[in-house]
Amino acid sequence: MQRAPDLLSVVHTLRERRKSLRFVLTGSSTRKLKRTGVDLLGGRASVATLHPFMACELGSRFELGAALRTGLLPLVLGAEDSRATLRGYQALYLKEEVQQEGLVRNLGAFARFLEALSFSHASVLNISNVARECAVERKTVESFVQVTEDLLLGARVPVFTRRAKRALIAHPKFYFFDAGVFRSIRPTGPLDPAAEIDGAALEGLVFQHLRAWNAHRGERNQLCYGRTRHGVEVDFVLYGPDGFFAIEVKNARRVDPADVQPLREFQADFPAAKALLVYRGERQLNVNGVICAPCEEFLAELNPKRVAPFD
Repeated sequence: MQRAPDLLSVVHTLRERRKSLRFVLTGSSTRKLKRTGVDLLGGRASVATLHPFMACELGSRFELGAALRTGLLPLVLGAEDSRATLRGYQALYLKEEVQQEGLVRNLGAFARFLEALSFSHASVLNISNVARECAVERKTVESFVQVTEDLLLGARVPVFTRRAKRALIAHPKFYFFDAGVFRSIRPTGPLDPAAEIDGAALEGLVFQHLRAWNAHRGERNQLCYGRTRHGVEVDFVLYGPDGFFAIEVKNARRVDPADVQPLREFQADFPAAKALLVYRGERQLNVNGVICAPCEEFLAELNPKRVAPFD
């Protein structure tokens, strides 16, 4: 849609003449539309986001290891060489969406920014640190983060703040929209621990599923994370008409009592919250009163037709 913004005025006019007409318009960025001040069909259109596949959509085709390596984009899943397709996707996106649309002045600086930003995937976003890593001014990095969100490449997740007994920090976390895209951007080498990258990819995969589930549910719930000044963090908090849930993600095949402690402390603050720990094992466990579910099983059963993300 951003390539032919004048079409919006035509759609507006046709809708005024014939209310029964329906249009489906697609696009990958709203930034240019907002900047040029075109008719955005206020009050006359609903917005839907096309997410990567969910495990429940793929059924028996879903395989956790493959999803962590190459993600769940339809283009990538249907490719003969998924890794090459991911690399091409990144290069094409930078060229087509960023450079040709003139969203940033310095494409090289934006490419360095994306690489630096990949180290913040599934972590609290520190703008100053990212600016220092990519040698770009802080204000420029702030605008780059906004461009990334406008291009639907990633999203910031706010901290949950409703009626907590502890004082909470305000910095958001950041996630790329797909685990495979994160992998294609994140540098790897002898100094990059595989476990660290795998853990971030797993948390990101859970994020994209929760985000898609909530979108298909009509964005009825807040998707946040929980963290206090004392460093107690819960990876995800879902709060809304569908319930109140706290979810912790562990890239491990066993669960220790210490792993569920953040969830227990969160429940001490919010007794109404249902807690779940997702891990890489194969059996459902109950550790100190917290249900621990295999990640592949949890993702496969996460279905927008179900009111709750888990029972």
